[in-house]
Formats: sequence, C-alpha cells, structure tokens
Amino acid sequence: MDSHTVPAERTVRDAPAAAALKPDALGVLGILFFVLSGQAPLTGIAGAAPISVAIGNGAGTPAAYLLAGAVILLFSVGFVAMGRHVVDAGAFYTYIGKGLGPTTGAGSAAVALFSYCVIQAAMYGLYGATLSTLVAHDTGLHLPWWVWTLATMALVQALAATGIEVGAKVLALLVCAEFTVLLVFGLVTLAKGGGPEGLGAAASFSPSAALQGAPGVAVMFAVASMFGFEATAIYGEEARDPKRTVPRATYLSVVVVTCFFALTSWMLVAAHGASRAPGAAAAALAGGDASDFVFAPIAALFGHWIDAVLPVLLATSLFAGILTFHNSANRYLFALSRDRLLPRGLGRLNARHAPWAAGCAQTVIALALVVPFALLGKDPVVSLFSWFSGLAVLAMMLLYLLTSVSVIVFFRRTGLDRRRWNTVLAPALGAAGLAGAVWLILANFTTLIGGDTGTAVRLVLSVPVVMLLGIGADRLRRRGTASTG
Repeated sequence: MDSHTVPAERTVRDAPAAAALKPDALGVLGILFFVLSGQAPLTGIAGAAPISVAIGNGAGTPAAYLLAGAVILLFSVGFVAMGRHVVDAGAFYTYIGKGLGPTTGAGSAAVALFSYCVIQAAMYGLYGATLSTLVAHDTGLHLPWWVWTLATMALVQALAATGIEVGAKVLALLVCAEFTVLLVFGLVTLAKGGGPEGLGAAASFSPSAALQGAPGVAVMFAVASMFGFEATAIYGEEARDPKRTVPRATYLSVVVVTCFFALTSWMLVAAHGASRAPGAAAAALAGGDASDFVFAPIAALFGHWIDAVLPVLLATSLFAGILTFHNSANRYLFALSRDRLLPRGLGRLNARHAPWAAGCAQTVIALALVVPFALLGKDPVVSLFSWFSGLAVLAMMLLYLLTSVSVIVFFRRTGLDRRRWNTVLAPALGAAGLAGAVWLILANFTTLIGGDTGTAVRLVLSVPVVMLLGIGADRLRRRGTASTG
C-alpha cells in the first residue's frame, strides 16, 4: 500500500482513549454556531460591507457575496467527500497530508496554526479598542485597550478549559443576538420594499452591477468575511456521528452564511438607495467610523435606542469570534502533538476532555502577538486588526486551495470514492475559484490591510516563510527519528 494511502474506515477514533477529545459532544447546530461565531456576522458586515460598497463595486456588493459563497460551496463538495474518510482535529493539515504527502501537510499545519493565531490576535485588537471606547462612553472609566484584551484572554482560556459544550452554549447566545438583529433588519426592509429607490435588485445583482467599479476588491472582502468554515471538520472528533453531522453542518453553514451576507448587504444598499449607497459608505469611511454605514439604517428602522445596543453586540460578536478561534487553534496544537509534530505535552486533556495544555500554549502565543503592539503604542485597529486579519485571510485561502488539490490527488490514489463530481469536477472548479481569490487578495493586499506597500510585502512573505519553516521542522524531525531508530 502507498505510504500516503489510508484505509477507508481509519479515523482518529482508533487512537488511544487518553488522546481523544470528548466524542458525541456536538450536533449540527452546535457546529453551526462555531462557524457563525467565527464569521462574526456583525463584525463582518460592519467592517467589510462599507469598504466594498465605497471602493469595490458599489451597489453590486451583494453579488460579490453570492460569488464568494459559490466558490466556497464548490470547495465544500470535495472537503465533505474527504471528511467521510478522514476525521481529525487537524482538518486541513491532515487532509493536505493525506493527498499531497506528510511533508506538505506539516508545512500547511504551520500555516493553519499561524492563520488561526493571527486572526484571533487581530480580533483581540479590535475587541480591546471597541470595549475600551464602550466602557469609557457608558461609565467614564478610561482604560487602555490592552487591559481589556488581557482580561479577556484569561476569560477565554477559562471558558475553553470547561469543555466544548460550555463554549458552544456561550457562542449560541452571543451569535443569536447579533444574527437576530441583522436578520430582522434585512427581512423587515425586504418586506417594506427597500428604501428610497425600492429594493434595487437589478442594481445589486445584474451582471453589469456585479462587474462595475472594482469587483475584485468586493470579492476579496466577501471571501474575507467567510473565514472559518474549517470549523465543521475541526470539531469532527467531538461531533455526534461525524460522517453525517460534519457534511450537514458544512453545507448548512455555507448556505446560511452566504444568504445572510448577501441579504444583509443588499438591504443595507437598498436602505440607503442604490445610487446613494457608495457615497454614504465613502462618507462613513472618511468620518473614521465605517460602521455608521451599517448602524444608521438599522437605527432608522428600530429607533435610536438600538444605538446603545449595537456597540455592545459588536463587542460580543468579536468575543464570540475570539473564543471560536482559540478553540480552533488549540485543537490544531492538540492534533499536531498527537501526531508527534509538536511536544507530546500539548496533547494533555483535562477531566472534561478539553485540550487544556494546548489552550495554555495558544494563550501564550496570543500574548506574544498582541503585547508588542501595546508596548510600541500601535493603533489596535489600524495596525493590529488590519494587518493580521488580511494576513490570516491570505493564509487561509492558500490552505483552501491546497486542500482542493489534495482532495483530487487523494481520491485518484485511493479510489475510495469514484463520484466524479464530488472528487474531481467540484474540487477542480473550487480550486480555480480559490486561485482567483488568492490572486485578488495579493493584487489588492495593500488595500485589504489598510497599510503601505512595504508592510504588505513583509506580511505576504511571512506566509511562505511559515510554510517552509513547517516543512523544515518536519524534515529535521524525520531525520532525528531515523537516526534514533
């Protein structure tokens, strides 16, 4: 048998019980909430939609979300097909390793861990700034952003250590609140027939509307808003009947998130008026508060009492995302430890079968990423959030692309699934779309991070450097194993 081939029924459930995460802890809805919290719906809409409308394709921004969703859906077909044969908390790196070889898998593991850690650090920056402003406005207590960030790191560590069920319940509460406000706004605006220019369906979804302005920028931000679908596979070990639960959660997540972002952005454009929306978004950006483009029409619909609620929901949206990415990163560390790619001590579980040692390591990494920005006095939004969120999206899109290619290679090698659409056509189309997304991100990376060209180049180069470090570390490990064997 080829060294890269795995038996059809081999999963990590064959591992010793001491090294297994808690099984049967999550159902479809539990995993869905982890995905939705990773999307941070209010953060994604308030942060990305104004930029896409202002400098992207204007009123055609909702079409960009549909296009991004279609690409992710194509990717998901092969992702789900492979997930029926490989269940592991390492998800992407395990999938890539099975198809493209363990060395490439080790490199992708480094990139995946890097991606989750930097996106969490990015959200810590925006969260700290948001909470600091919110508390100062409501209580008069002025504390630096990093004080709230450090306190939240301790809270996230404690919540994650209590077990996956507790985390899922907390996320369900937080996500439902922000999701409900935005969904109700969208549905009520739709039922009322839109804003001053009606619904403007043609202005948002016609081919000419989708292609106007700079559609590449809009697609780039739409893809960035859909970060985190890997969570459906990361929690496979802890899912009830993962071979059924994970596919359902994956497809449901893609459809729900795509429809949600497309509807909400469409109704925001309609509320302002398709012809006026780009100007309103540009004015919000110029005023230094892009979220005003989103919050103003919501307040106009619900009343100005919502002005006091929306900043709180933005903070809880960020907290939900932070907790989700903490859980994703510590499961990567756990999986890498179990596979002997990292020290075995990181594979320790507590009484609740939570990877507490990996969680502690992930918190230390978060500190190492965030503290330098605080010490240097960097702006937590302009620098920490903007730089790291763009970097994380680029790294994750590379992993999506490698996974699509790996799916094709894996099934051609093993013959475990001969469905042509699931194992060849859809993954190939998804890979083509993802390659286009990577190109768009690289072409517009300076815009994505809101920085200068020099900073953009350094951040972009860090992704291949991290992958090469992962590959190098794996080769050194293998040489060491061979010499001692």
